Amino acid sequence: MTTRPLRFPEIDAELRRIVNANMEEVPARRRAREAFKDIQLNVDHILFKTPSDGLKVNEVLRFTSLPQAYEVNSRGVEIFTKRWLPETPKAMICFCHGYGDTCSFFFEGIARKFALSGYGVFAMDYPGFGLSEGLHGYIPSFDTIVDDVIEHYNKVKGDPEFQNLPSFLFGQSMGGAVVLKVHLKQPNAWSGGILVAPMCKIADDMVPPWAVKQFLIGIANFLPKHKLVPQKDLAEAAFREPKKRELAAYNVIAYKHKPRLRTALEMLETTKQIEQRLEDVSLPLLILHGEADIVTDPSVSKALYEKAKSSDKTLKLYKDAFHSLLEGEPDETITQVFNDIISWLDQHCK
Repeated sequence: MTTRPLRFPEIDAELRRIVNANMEEVPARRRAREAFKDIQLNVDHILFKTPSDGLKVNEVLRFTSLPQAYEVNSRGVEIFTKRWLPETPKAMICFCHGYGDTCSFFFEGIARKFALSGYGVFAMDYPGFGLSEGLHGYIPSFDTIVDDVIEHYNKVKGDPEFQNLPSFLFGQSMGGAVVLKVHLKQPNAWSGGILVAPMCKIADDMVPPWAVKQFLIGIANFLPKHKLVPQKDLAEAAFREPKKRELAAYNVIAYKHKPRLRTALEMLETTKQIEQRLEDVSLPLLILHGEADIVTDPSVSKALYEKAKSSDKTLKLYKDAFHSLLEGEPDETITQVFNDIISWLDQHCK
C-alpha cells in the first residue's frame, strides 16, 4: 500500500526523499529520525518548550556496529531505548507507548517535564515500532511485546543506581494495555500505574463492522502481515486542536498505514482479555481519560476504576477532551493533565 507523501514546507528535496522512503524495515526509520530530529524538537508545541538544562539524556545502552546504540534483547532483537535523568531521581517512570506513537517525538517533551519534576524516565520502542528492529507496525504476539517490556525494565530496575527507587509504569493508549498486562504478570513488582486513555477496549466506532471483522479473521492466518484493516484517521480522531493535529505528521517514523491483520486481531484479543480481568488489577492506579475520546472507550476506564481491587485508585475524566490528552488538547488541558499526574506521583513518593 502506498501512502500520501508527507509535506513539510521547510525541508529540502533530499530530506523529503528520506522521510518519504519506505519505512517497512528499521534502517530507513533510523535514517529518517536522524535526519529529522532537529526539526521535530523545534516544532511549535507546548511540549517542546520544556527546557532540558540539567538533565542527563541518554539514547545509549550497548553499542553495536550501527552508528547509534541499541540494546539487544534475549530474542536477539535490537531495541531502541532512552532515559532522561535529573541529578537525583526520586522515583522511576517506565513508559509504554501507544500504537501510533514512539518514544522519540512527543514523548521527548513529556519525559523532560517529568524529569524536571524530579523523576527518572525510561522508555523503549517495541519491536516493529519507532527505532526498534522489526517489520513496521507488526505485532505477531501482544504477549511477546509484554515480555520484551518486562525484560527491559527488569534490567533497568536492577541497576544499582535505581534499584531502591519506587517504580511506576506509565502507559498511553495501547501502552495502557501493555501496562495492565505487565502488572498482571508481575502483580507485586511496581509501585503504581498511570494510564492515559488506556486501550482496555477499542471504541466501537474504530472497530470494523462484524461481517468485515469475520472476513479479516478468516484470512489473517494466510496474510498476517497485510495492511487490510479499515481504520479512521487516528490523528483526526485523537487530536482535538487542529494545529496540534497537523504536528502529528512530524513523527515521521510512526506507523501511519492501515493496521496489519495479525496486529489488529492481537489488539482486539488483548482488550477482550483485559476486560475479563479488570477485577484482578491490584496496584495503585491513576486513570486519566478524555470524555470525548472516540479511539479508546472511556466507559471501560470507568469500569476499570470501579472493578479493580486496588484500594488506592483515582480516576480523572476531562470534559470535551479527545484521546491524546498530553499532545492534542489545548495548552491549559495539557498543563492540567501534567499537574494531575505529577501531584499523584509526588503523593506516592512520600
